[in-house]
Amino acid sequence: MTIVELKDVQKVYPLGQTEVHAVRGVSFEIQKGDFISLAGPSGSGKTTILNLIGCIDTPTRGTVRINGMATERMNDSEITSLRHGALGFIFQSFNLIPVLNVYENVEFPLLLGRSGLGRKEKTEWIDFLIREVGLEAWRNHRPSELSGGQRQRVAVARALVTKPQIVLADEPTANLDSTTGEGIIALMKKINRERDTTFVFSTHDSSIVDIADHVIRLQDGMVVSDQRKGREHVGAR
Repeated sequence: MTIVELKDVQKVYPLGQTEVHAVRGVSFEIQKGDFISLAGPSGSGKTTILNLIGCIDTPTRGTVRINGMATERMNDSEITSLRHGALGFIFQSFNLIPVLNVYENVEFPLLLGRSGLGRKEKTEWIDFLIREVGLEAWRNHRPSELSGGQRQRVAVARALVTKPQIVLADEPTANLDSTTGEGIIALMKKINRERDTTFVFSTHDSSIVDIADHVIRLQDGMVVSDQRKGREHVGAR
């Protein structure tokens, strides 16, 4: 089932008297349960595309559809509802709240909108996620008391707390050593496999590209290859 579709998407940013064409006519689809990598060098358009899918930005031209809905036609309330209900975010800098402990950081997205969970059910769900990412013993610790890998595990649990269909991860292993990064990737792959959660990565990390079941390679804001389970279409647009 297609849950994300980009069709002839372009994104142009003004820069003084000139324009930067960050994304140039990109088209592709993401299926439910994909573990997909957007790969390419710096400036290839990876993060811009992730931001477009995450409704952090809007296309200059073209269409981004999530669950069949064109995001550029949504109002602010609809965008907020979509972000809260369908999307989870993981950032390379973790973006945890320093004054909150692990439990409170994971809980935070539920405080921004209606979760539909009772107090007991919410506590049980958050505790389950904390156990799932291996941080039960650090439940009451603040980010400053955690390693980089532990902080990213908190970020993974926080991204999952609203039970999103799609988790968007922007260079999630960039600030981690290779062993810790591999552990984080394995954790996300486990969640992808067991919960059928779709993961979309913007990454330079070859280990993520290797484990992905769908790889879209970008260069100069264009798709140069779109590979799914060994089938590749070079020069796709």
